[in-house]
Amino acid sequence: MKRARVILADDHTMVLEALKRIVEESEFDVVGTFNDGKTLVDAAPGLEPDVIVLDIGMPRMNGLIAGELLKKICPRAKLIYMTMNRYSDLAVEAFQLGASGYLLKTSALSELVHAIREALLGRSYITPLLGDMRGASTARELKHQRTHRELTARQKEVLQLLAEGRTMKEVAFLLDLSPRTIAFHKYKMMTQLELKSSAALVQFAMKESVVSG
Repeated sequence: MKRARVILADDHTMVLEALKRIVEESEFDVVGTFNDGKTLVDAAPGLEPDVIVLDIGMPRMNGLIAGELLKKICPRAKLIYMTMNRYSDLAVEAFQLGASGYLLKTSALSELVHAIREALLGRSYITPLLGDMRGASTARELKHQRTHRELTARQKEVLQLLAEGRTMKEVAFLLDLSPRTIAFHKYKMMTQLELKSSAALVQFAMKESVVSG
């Protein structure tokens, strides 16, 4: 019987090694490991994964943006998020973007194997550790909630790079856009989010796990 192909992505090497060990000890094959979202997105199609396990707070491209892109370029792959973030609105957005699972890093590692099995069967899984959080506690309910964040994928890319300390010129170069366009995105985000300063925008990015802490 063909073994399911799994990709793992986390910016902490020790976490990645622990996840790889528990997955490989089960009935799955780990076909790739990555430390940032951009490299993950670039490499995933060639690895033909059945399941992608990823963190939210990763450098270069956070897991939510990466997940949104992965659902387009690897539509058959199931996404499972494993993060430190207990914010229920992040779980909401993850499922709205097509996730099949949401775990916390404080979850038992054996829970990840169970989540992968559920995803491969076409079902959704949420760690019981989120059961006492505000809002919905089941995947079906989460999929029908609306998140208050309405930033586009491009805005999130700009925000991540700005929050990592890049200048607008550097962001423009990395995204192959003009500095004027980056400035437009920045101030539009500040207006949308009702923020009054660049510092407040960075604080928002950290709180919402657009960048890893």
